[in-house]
Amino acid sequence: MPKWLKKTLGTLVTISITLLGLLFVTFMIGRVMPIDPVLAVIGERASQAQYEAVYQELGLDKPLLVQFIGYIGDVLQGDFGRSIRTGQPVAEDIKRVFPATLELATLGTLLGVVLGVPLGVLAAVRRGSWIDQTARFVGLIGYSMPIFWLGLMGLLVFYGILGWVAGPGRVDIFYDGIVEPITGMLLLDSALRGEWDVFWNAFSHIILPACLLGYFSLAYISRMTRSFMLEQLSSEYVTTARVKGLSEWQVVWRHAFRNIRIQLITVIALSYANLLEGSVLTEIIFAWPGIGSYITVSLLANDMNAVLGGTVVIGVIFVLLNLFSDLLYRFFDPRSK
Repeated sequence: MPKWLKKTLGTLVTISITLLGLLFVTFMIGRVMPIDPVLAVIGERASQAQYEAVYQELGLDKPLLVQFIGYIGDVLQGDFGRSIRTGQPVAEDIKRVFPATLELATLGTLLGVVLGVPLGVLAAVRRGSWIDQTARFVGLIGYSMPIFWLGLMGLLVFYGILGWVAGPGRVDIFYDGIVEPITGMLLLDSALRGEWDVFWNAFSHIILPACLLGYFSLAYISRMTRSFMLEQLSSEYVTTARVKGLSEWQVVWRHAFRNIRIQLITVIALSYANLLEGSVLTEIIFAWPGIGSYITVSLLANDMNAVLGGTVVIGVIFVLLNLFSDLLYRFFDPRSK
């Protein structure tokens, strides 16, 4: 068997096992939660006959293994059940709310990369200087400060006092529903439609939560970039390049930074995945209608179909992003081939 085929099959097996484990965990969560799925559907005043009918209709009278196999089949078809809270299929709800989270996390990651990578490189090059100390302090604050506190302070200062940004929500009520969705990401859709008033209004709403997520992404990316660069700058090939008379710019960017690009791919992918799955508090504070808010509100309403469906989608995205970073790693690193 060719080596590349062996690696591909190994990767597919690993992903399949991971996804199967994810489905098993979510299935068991739905069974051990102290919430009766039948009562959640028919209410507490239903008769015993109605209860028994719905109990059998949901397949709860079957063995757990049979239920689990049926659950896997439904998920593979994109069927997560129907949301009790909205009355719509969970898949349709996720399709509606996920683009808002994707838009927010993407902008936050871009800010983290654009600012975090140069900051990490500069901190490594100026190790021990005030620039390095400042970069490390910024990263420490990003790791230490609770995101809900920073969000509330950001709203108080930049919205309540200075009025530089718009308040909670994705867009003002006046502009709501003007742009017909294409991708579901309001900034992109409004630009494609040429609705620039809606674009700038949406931008004024997203900029503060995106900067908040971008700050946490920056803290992680800058710290890892600094660590990678310090390792490269202490290598013998960097000393050789300097002895040959290469400029500091060439040594840092054409030699040292070039060798950490592969590691940064994984770091950025993980940061992006963390923002996609970890923006729940940010979405709640800023009333952002994303999947984090959707799962939280559904959990409070005992809507387990919505909670488990959203959890599965986020888990699958996390696995796919890891796979994507692994493929890029193999593409850019000749040694992995």
